[in-house]
Amino acid sequence: METIAKPGVDPKELLRNLPRSGETVLMYVDGSWCEASDGATRTLVDPATGAPIARVAEGTREDAKRAIAAARKAFDAGPWSEMRAADRAALLFKVADKIEAHAQEFQYIDTLNNGKPLRETMYDVADAAGCFRYYAGLATKPHGQTFDVPAPSQTFTVREPIGVCGQIVPWNYPLLMAVWKLAPALAAGNTVILKPSELTPLSALRLASIFEELEFPRGVVNVVCGAGPIVGAELAENEQVDKIAFTGGTVTGRSIMRAAVGNLKKVTLELGGKSPNIVFADADFETAVDYALFGIYANSGQVCSAGSRLVLQESIADRFVERLAERAKKIRVGNGFDPKTEMGPIISRAHLERVEGYLEAGKAEGAQVLCGGARLEGPLAGGNFVAPTIFDRTAPSMKIVREEIFGPVLVVQRFDDEADALRIANDTIYGLAGAVFTQDVAKAHRVIRKLRAGITWINTYHPTYNEAPWGGYKQSGMGRELGTYGYDAYTEVKQINVNLDVAPSGWFEG
Repeated sequence: METIAKPGVDPKELLRNLPRSGETVLMYVDGSWCEASDGATRTLVDPATGAPIARVAEGTREDAKRAIAAARKAFDAGPWSEMRAADRAALLFKVADKIEAHAQEFQYIDTLNNGKPLRETMYDVADAAGCFRYYAGLATKPHGQTFDVPAPSQTFTVREPIGVCGQIVPWNYPLLMAVWKLAPALAAGNTVILKPSELTPLSALRLASIFEELEFPRGVVNVVCGAGPIVGAELAENEQVDKIAFTGGTVTGRSIMRAAVGNLKKVTLELGGKSPNIVFADADFETAVDYALFGIYANSGQVCSAGSRLVLQESIADRFVERLAERAKKIRVGNGFDPKTEMGPIISRAHLERVEGYLEAGKAEGAQVLCGGARLEGPLAGGNFVAPTIFDRTAPSMKIVREEIFGPVLVVQRFDDEADALRIANDTIYGLAGAVFTQDVAKAHRVIRKLRAGITWINTYHPTYNEAPWGGYKQSGMGRELGTYGYDAYTEVKQINVNLDVAPSGWFEG
């Protein structure tokens, strides 16, 4: 395994377009840049080097309440919710153009703040621009229905925006996850309060500066930084918020659901996963190996849909894991700014220690370590690096098999036949994603149809598109993002009944 410790770029130069007060990067509330109400800040750290990169305003409940009030006013008083869909669409197309015009800047910001390699953030930025374009195009397309009802009535439906939407996004795709939520909400006519991860707020704040530059009405988009138990909790609990959308861990998702009960706000949750990648003996061998690597080591395994359980048919398992470990050991791990880097760091020191806890648990429970299994030292010691890891000879009860690790850690499970593969694959509380590799088309479709997961692949892993819905079964969440499903999740359906024969009903005789 090659390690690459090449330093990155100068944060001061890279972050020059973020509004500041002194050394503090500001938040965006009600059309203005501001410090936290109590002046608190958070220091952000480059996960590849451990060096500080910026100091950002750390929002409070009061800041969240002020953003909610601004969004409420912008929605209730207009003009956003009353603006023609075509005019909203025109602005969203301009946002996409601006993202593209500053693509390298966004790419570098996310690599600096998150640590992922430039080869990954390049695709994230392109997908973000594409997502805005998709929903800009969709903004004018939704339509209602008319119904054949008894005369003299006419009945039809229309879709209307929900209102004020609180949106909480994770750190693993800082720009892209923000756009997945912002684009459909704004296209539908809602106003929003976005809470980026407290670890990776920089690209969301840069995006806010684009909304300001394009003169979006005040209060339509607000970006409040801060901790989940503070800012996120206020968004979930506040009765002036009509919808909450969250991407993150299942435990936090449950707490958000409980908090949202107060005013029965609409809830969309995209949560964790422990996704199976099933490989049959008749699969194209090298293709399956290649996607098994990509399925778990892309973004250092910090992907909710990662193929973290490799479910192998026994007859090829030994040869497969041997080849897999051989290739995993050659992955170039290091600083994301080096174009040769294939896998970057874990997001934070705290998360690194969490992943290390799972590595030790796997060893203690008797799993066989085929490669990796430890933090990387030497030239990478200053960052949060874990070697690509494979555990073989696992048991279903093992912690590393049951729980989401969210790191570059693959566990191997073995099966005998199709029924056995499905039993193993579905033996999880999660149901976000899964894949099957086989050259038998009928078998591929049989297995996919019986796999209890919302996002699935045949003979590939990970590619997804703005046009298709994203979400999971079981404890992987509720609702869907992206596609027309993602737009519908930000609308209410209103039934309208019209009397075409205006006359007294005569129901009461008196």
